[in-house]
Amino acid sequence: MTISKKSKKIKAADFDVKFEKEDMIEYLDLKSIKANYPTQRITIDFPKNILEEVDIEAAKMGVTRTSLIKMWVAEHLQKQV
Repeated sequence: MTISKKSKKIKAADFDVKFEKEDMIEYLDLKSIKANYPTQRITIDFPKNILEEVDIEAAKMGVTRTSLIKMWVAEHLQKQV
C-alpha cells in the first residue's frame, strides 16, 4: 500500500457508496491526523549504553528516541492482551 502525498477529492455521498466495497486510503489525508490522547510527562533514567543502542535503532527507523520507546512499550502491552 502506498500513500500518495495528496489525497484525492471525493463527494461525501460517493465516499459512502464506495466505503463498503473499496480501499479508501487514497481519499484520506493521513498527514493531518493527530491522536488526541491525554499524556503525562515522566522521567526515566537509563544507562548510557542502553540509550546509545536505542538511538541507533531509532535512527534506523527514522524516528526519535522517545517515539521508539513509546512504540516498544505499546507493542509490549499489545502482546499482553
